[in-house]
Amino acid sequence: MTHQTQLADPARPEAARPQRRRPERLAGAMAIALAAALAAQNAIVAVTDPPTYAAPMAQVLAFHAQHRVAVAADVALEALNLPLLLGFLTGLHGLAGRRRGAGAHASRLAVAAAATFAAVTALYAAAWISVVLVAADASELSPTLDLAWRLHAAAFALSLPALGTAFMGAAWATHARRLTPRWQLWLGLAGGGLMMVAGAGGLAIADGSALVFVGVVGLAAWFVWLLATGIRLALARPVADPGDAPLDTVDNADVVAG
Repeated sequence: MTHQTQLADPARPEAARPQRRRPERLAGAMAIALAAALAAQNAIVAVTDPPTYAAPMAQVLAFHAQHRVAVAADVALEALNLPLLLGFLTGLHGLAGRRRGAGAHASRLAVAAAATFAAVTALYAAAWISVVLVAADASELSPTLDLAWRLHAAAFALSLPALGTAFMGAAWATHARRLTPRWQLWLGLAGGGLMMVAGAGGLAIADGSALVFVGVVGLAAWFVWLLATGIRLALARPVADPGDAPLDTVDNADVVAG
């Protein structure tokens, strides 16, 4: 009798172990919220039809004088995007960091790149605010307006390789952790690579080059990956709360198996 009780006891903690929601769900919710904010920004762009960086300064002046509210809304969404992005990638790092290997290193790279992107984006948004304020007070073109607009364009160009690096790192880390299928890995590597290529031409983009549209394709890939990843994470099933997988599990084996 005593022997049977001793054999049954080890199984009891497993059966009584409470179910909990994975941290993946919180990261997924942040990813979906970020995708929604990006969609709202693009809706504003579609409705207002802002000038490109190649547009004449007279057109830039007229647009910003007439669409101050739209730009303010876009900048406000940008301010929301940054904590969502950093929170999402920090959550992914918490998931990938449970194992050693390429996935953990890629997630660290993604977080560092996202922090750099946040800093450059702050400059991008500040320059855009400056353009609006100068356009509101100016009845004609001025060197200050031209400088603020070029700074805005250059900051956007420099933000692309930072976001591209974060994109590639996140795509690798999530695939290594078996959170996403292989097609999302390739989408992340391709989209991030396009953003890095566009960012290398920062001077040309600030001068109005169509190279910016290469980066826009990468941004579209980022949106698709972000939404798909957010949905997959948010729909993760509850699991028992044990210790997680052993720390000596190597992510490189996951990548080969995936």
